[in-house]
Amino acid sequence: MPARALVALLLAAATAHAGPPPGAPQRLLVHPARVAFAGPREQQQLVVTGVWPDGRRYDLTRAAAFAADPKVVSVVAGVARPVADGATTIAVTAAGASAAVPVTVEKATADEPVNFTREIVPILTRANCNGGGCHGAQHGRGGFRLSLAGFDPAFDFAQIVQSNEGRRVVPHDPERSILLAKPALVMEHGGGEKLKLGGRDYARVRQWLADGAPGPAAKEATVSQLEVFPAARVLVPVEQQQLAVTAVWSDGRREDVTASAQFDHLNESVAAVTPAGLVTAKGAGETHVMVRFAGQVGVAQLTLPFATLAAYPKVPTNNFIDEKLVAKWRELGLTPSPLCSDDEFLRRLYLDAIGTLPTPDEVRAFLADADPLKRQKAIDRVLERAEFIDWWALKWGDLLRINRTALQDKGMWSFHNWVRAMMRDGTPLDVFAREIVTAEGSTFLDGPANFYQIGRTPEDWAESVAQVFLGIRVGCARCHHHPFERWGQDDYYGLAAFFARLGTKNSQEYGIFGRETVIFLRPTGESNHPRTRAVMRPTPLDADKGRSWDDPFDRRKQLAAWLTAPDNGMFSRNLVNRFWGYTMGRGLVEPLDDIRATNPASNPELLDALAADFVRAKFDMKHLLRTIFNSRAYQLDSTPTDGNRADAANVHFARYTVRRLTAEQLADAIDFATGTREKYPGLPLGTRAIQLPDSEVKSYLMDTFGRPARQVLCECERTTRPNIAQAMHLLNGDFLNKKIADKAGRVEKLMAAKTPVPKAIDELFLATWSRPPSAAERTRAEGWVAAAPTPREGLQDVLWVLVNSREFLFSR
Repeated sequence: MPARALVALLLAAATAHAGPPPGAPQRLLVHPARVAFAGPREQQQLVVTGVWPDGRRYDLTRAAAFAADPKVVSVVAGVARPVADGATTIAVTAAGASAAVPVTVEKATADEPVNFTREIVPILTRANCNGGGCHGAQHGRGGFRLSLAGFDPAFDFAQIVQSNEGRRVVPHDPERSILLAKPALVMEHGGGEKLKLGGRDYARVRQWLADGAPGPAAKEATVSQLEVFPAARVLVPVEQQQLAVTAVWSDGRREDVTASAQFDHLNESVAAVTPAGLVTAKGAGETHVMVRFAGQVGVAQLTLPFATLAAYPKVPTNNFIDEKLVAKWRELGLTPSPLCSDDEFLRRLYLDAIGTLPTPDEVRAFLADADPLKRQKAIDRVLERAEFIDWWALKWGDLLRINRTALQDKGMWSFHNWVRAMMRDGTPLDVFAREIVTAEGSTFLDGPANFYQIGRTPEDWAESVAQVFLGIRVGCARCHHHPFERWGQDDYYGLAAFFARLGTKNSQEYGIFGRETVIFLRPTGESNHPRTRAVMRPTPLDADKGRSWDDPFDRRKQLAAWLTAPDNGMFSRNLVNRFWGYTMGRGLVEPLDDIRATNPASNPELLDALAADFVRAKFDMKHLLRTIFNSRAYQLDSTPTDGNRADAANVHFARYTVRRLTAEQLADAIDFATGTREKYPGLPLGTRAIQLPDSEVKSYLMDTFGRPARQVLCECERTTRPNIAQAMHLLNGDFLNKKIADKAGRVEKLMAAKTPVPKAIDELFLATWSRPPSAAERTRAEGWVAAAPTPREGLQDVLWVLVNSREFLFSR
């Protein structure tokens, strides 16, 4: 049976059994196990889960019956609300099982005014009134502007109550308020219905108006954490799951905010969610539901196995990487591809570790080696090659945006050579990062000082440090609260404050080389909040805001120490995710430099394990690479099998991810295959593409094949996406033909040595595909040579075909 049909059959079978398992559940679990109300408008979403004897769980919330003392609490559709002070028990029955939830109620009828920050702003946010496409836009809409996503309650209160001469609210007659009438469509409203007339949110806003429209207090509590229940669920298509959301406030209060939170599905083809938090499973895969409330975010992980296996096969493992992946594969019903061949492994390893193809002699020796540990030994050898320095200096040059336009030639060379020295000396990456973050001095003499030439303001430098060393994009928080993260303007400008005393000045000491810049520290300087104008204390992201992070000499030392501390998981997770992506074809978090709660890792347990191992190894880059290369996962074949074909994007790494060679790898590979040397402007003959100091060394080939300009703070600047220009350049352009026909090239040397055609063909295959040809390939190639006007032209044709093939252009 074809694999696609098999998967469809398995999904159909799963869908047919999407209802509760047969028989009665062994027990009912109700979340929360007890309820305590302490106010008149509180409510609690109950989630009822049946647990069957075989461990299967099923959400029974909508099938459950609820009974309680109606004088104390009411329960409608699984939502409990206080009626009067007292205590009672909610009796829950479903599918023949029962459970009891104790309830206490206080202040049920207390005259508590509606809180603008806690209750009104979330209503406006959930209705998207303050979204970027409505009144939260930069200039608002219809003359009415709100802060984006309600990040500034004081501003919103002033806009609603005080601006426009107070015409938007009529506290003594709430129904006449534009704030109510327009979103309820009592008056014409371009945004459509946002509040159901007479509904819960309408009533809440109406009561706030009737209370006199009180404003936010000087020091309002804020949400410090969101808890989503259940945090993770394994489902089958059509199955549903109710989510419940609890906000933990900074004053210690816990509150169910399911009715006020925003729910968004991240992959609707796998699972969708309603505004009420009801998830419906759809297709196989793994996804997350994003939950937002009051500037905080949370996620619920939803897994729909690709297949249900009666017994999961025994999968060999080489190290903890494989163990973590096997656990995920078992959960998803995926089975891995077999190991790749030795020639595929060697080519892959050389390209990923040193950006270089193995020589024909190296391939022959490796294939002939009978040592069962030869792969492990090859990994150890390649990590000590000189090309390792070239390749990883190139990668770090991309991240640090080393380019002569921003740094001038001398500054560019200074930074590039410093990075090379760090790679040569095996400097731990925590030391590497600290040297850059605390750099100062001449940009011509002190290489890492050039980091502060890219960007000109504390805000620019804060964004660079966060994205390069933490994998966090904080740029959104410069103007407003990040819509998909917990970072707000306070966090952003607290981070920028570390760089507020950093200054730059010009020097003429090296005038013949250009305008030298000196990075220095001023004795004073602060970062001010753009909205409140308050002086911001230097504070790292997600760090203890109760302690002082200042420093009498250089604030950046405190930041660098926090950044690279062994217990700072953000730093270690960012680096291991990047290196995983560089070697495995995609990150555990993708994009590589967008780590956030609402973009979770495909295998968070593996990400955490890699980070912990990296810290134990004292941030040794070679140790990290060696661990990845030695894993069985890295050495898997790239061909999909019936057991993993359904994971089309290979998100879970049950096979190796095929990817096109980078621009620099390809330029060097073409030179190696043809036996030529490209002469790059301003550099000596023999300089390889992976040795270039920046992207401004002219090369039409590399520009066409997606090398980054090093102008943008994003991994996305480099692309390996194919396009027609690439194909035309190799297929029809003179570039490749000239190299193949070069008088000092590989084909000419084979002809000069009078190499027999079969051996010459073997040599061409080994120099391009890093393997000898199969019998059928050799016969076909020999036929081309025999049919050509001369053996020379025939071998040139063979080489042209090999270089233009998928097997040459891609790493597999």
